[in-house]
Amino acid sequence: MAPWSHVSPHRAQICGTASSNSAKSRTSECLRASITPSATGVEAAGGRALLGVLSAGCARMTVNERATRALKEILQKPGNDTCADCGAPDPEWGSCSLGVFICLGCSGIHRNLPNVGKVKSVTLSRWEDSEVKFMAENGNKTMKAKYEAVVPVYYYKPSHKDCQVLREQWIRAKYERKEFTEEFVETGGKLPYEQEMREGQLMKRGRDNGQFLSRRFVLFERDGTLKYYTKHDSKVPKAVIKVDTINATFQPEKIGNPNGLQITYRKDYCTRNIFLYHESSKEIVDWFNSVRAVQFHYMKVAFPGASDAELKPRLTRNFLKEGYMEKTGPRQTEGFKKRWFTLDRRLLMYFKDPLDAFAKGEVYLGHRDLGYSAKAGLPAGTHCNGAWQHGITIETPDRNFLFTCESEAEQQDWLTHFNAVIATSMSPQEYSMEALFKRKH
Repeated sequence: MAPWSHVSPHRAQICGTASSNSAKSRTSECLRASITPSATGVEAAGGRALLGVLSAGCARMTVNERATRALKEILQKPGNDTCADCGAPDPEWGSCSLGVFICLGCSGIHRNLPNVGKVKSVTLSRWEDSEVKFMAENGNKTMKAKYEAVVPVYYYKPSHKDCQVLREQWIRAKYERKEFTEEFVETGGKLPYEQEMREGQLMKRGRDNGQFLSRRFVLFERDGTLKYYTKHDSKVPKAVIKVDTINATFQPEKIGNPNGLQITYRKDYCTRNIFLYHESSKEIVDWFNSVRAVQFHYMKVAFPGASDAELKPRLTRNFLKEGYMEKTGPRQTEGFKKRWFTLDRRLLMYFKDPLDAFAKGEVYLGHRDLGYSAKAGLPAGTHCNGAWQHGITIETPDRNFLFTCESEAEQQDWLTHFNAVIATSMSPQEYSMEALFKRKH
């Protein structure tokens, strides 16, 4: 507790700390004693004012300390040890209007929710007894049962590692629009992601000129396709993309827009990237989850015996890792050149620029029993003329691929991901993909 001091009218200084009721009592007595009959009226009034402020402060700190202790005990209950919205560990904020504990990042989103955005710090804010009681009566587990009662299997529930736009729209869908409550379903509420056809304008980056222009996109559930048109009244689509080949992942930093979405699909045995955004964060997230909804519907038909848990991993996913490395060519005598790499499941793609429409090359990472491996270092005698010296060698049945990383930490991180992929058992579809790559290359 912070020390205090008071100078009496006779210039005698009284010091101490007010950390308990007894200390508070002694403080009051000292202050009263310091206000002697000889003091002027002004001095006496000042002393009484100081006494009142100090007494109120001591009482307030005692209440806050009691509330903090109670809240910390509530945090120990099952479910309260992680953020109710993104799963981040050790939440230090609470929504005293919803009764959930949340992380700092999600607390900022909650503040912008009308009528339900009252948040406080567990340790720094002043809590009323009624608010502490409300948190104790509810908590993350209870409120999740209410606000996440009927979340569709296909809906992407973001983690603390996901971007702001995904977490914001998840929180708004839960508490503001109440889309996943039983009440929403019972009153005939319709989710915007479950439409037989979704149509709208999205800003798309041009493949050659790099300019973002408005394009009409149409998503069909019946035939499982995503189409886009260069003109609003065009009859013939520029591209028809089968949803079972699509991956979609938010890339705000890469695209340079907080609502940036990257669509990836296979075209003529190559990877094709489309970069999109919409000014409305709700609109772009609705598109994202609509693609997942159509994918899920398609998978249910294609794999009728599969469970929801088995189908969910087949929907859109985040890339395992992205970043720059240097690479040399197949003869391993060419100079090392800086390239942007993306690891998507078993496929390692490299691009000259992160926003290239097509990959310059691809490496398929099969299982280690088939002759695939990844290790630190480069083969003896390799002429490494690049700026980076932390080498990686990927061995495949057909050839070796040589890379260098800027730092040892990056080298080890890439190796961790490569070896995790190579150690994972392959599915029948992945065996087919590996055979396709061997024929192609």
